[in-house]
Amino acid sequence: MTDQAKLRWGILGAARVNERLLPAIVEASNAELVAIASRRPGASAETLAKYAPQQSGVATYDALEPLLDDARVQAVYLPMANHEHAEWALKAIARGKHVLCEKPMALTVADIDAIEAAARKHKVTVMEGFMYRFHPQHARVAEILASGRIGEVRTVRATYSFTMRPARMYRLVEPVARGGGAMWDIGCYAIHSGRLFFDGAPKAVTAIARYVDSGADITTSGVMDYGEGRHLLFDFSFERARRSEYEVIGSKGGIKCHTVWQLPGDVPVISWWTEDGWEVTERMPPANHFRLEIEHFSDCVLNGKPPALSLADAKLNCAAINAAMQSAAEKRTVKLV
Repeated sequence: MTDQAKLRWGILGAARVNERLLPAIVEASNAELVAIASRRPGASAETLAKYAPQQSGVATYDALEPLLDDARVQAVYLPMANHEHAEWALKAIARGKHVLCEKPMALTVADIDAIEAAARKHKVTVMEGFMYRFHPQHARVAEILASGRIGEVRTVRATYSFTMRPARMYRLVEPVARGGGAMWDIGCYAIHSGRLFFDGAPKAVTAIARYVDSGADITTSGVMDYGEGRHLLFDFSFERARRSEYEVIGSKGGIKCHTVWQLPGDVPVISWWTEDGWEVTERMPPANHFRLEIEHFSDCVLNGKPPALSLADAKLNCAAINAAMQSAAEKRTVKLV
């Protein structure tokens, strides 16, 4: 517990996502950006000048370790390459830093177990950075479901895609085993958002994928079987038109979230219907889910609250992802329970 009004943040990497996250830290009511680091000479200063030119007093480092040794930094946002997340999360935790790790938390459940043990030892808060969860539209979806209007959830369909541009080809350099490809980049959203509507782990996973020469998947589709006729259908791709949506079909109707990846000025749209004749389209006020994520995590640290996204949830998501990738690689159904 602390009476401090703002949590002091450092950013460990000059990744593209800083376009959204760096301003979110600056704008958050209970956060203060105090440092940014990159291994590329000049990249941290360039990133700061590009996304928050008005900020003063922010340290810029041309190496990562100095940021972790900066006593002013209390929490670290970690947007590095997927296969580096576990290593650098553990380094930050060992120095007593709280960690918001960009999705995926890690590539194996064993790595998340290690992160959990370290966080417990050093008494710090760690959360996986699925920013979309903090947008109010998902609370509205949950409210509609809780009303019983669409009945029991039977099927969830989650679709995420965009056409790969040359500037983003780095996502396909590494094989799946090192965090490359569509699954670890956008497929984790499909599986995570679909899992919102089912408890626990799926009983079995069946998936198919198309790979590029590096061993990265560029398109993957599949189904997770939760038993009793309940299915999570997922598809994601770097070679299809942009989509970030999910649809929940129940025994009496359905709900669709039309755009999960919201920009701060976007107007969220949710539509729902029932078999007894209701057809409703709801438009909600714009919201910045990146800023809301930062404010949530800062509040958790400053006031000793558990984060909304637990490490148990991160492990469930990681296990489901690995089962899907195993299914696609081995061309068979993988049973989890």
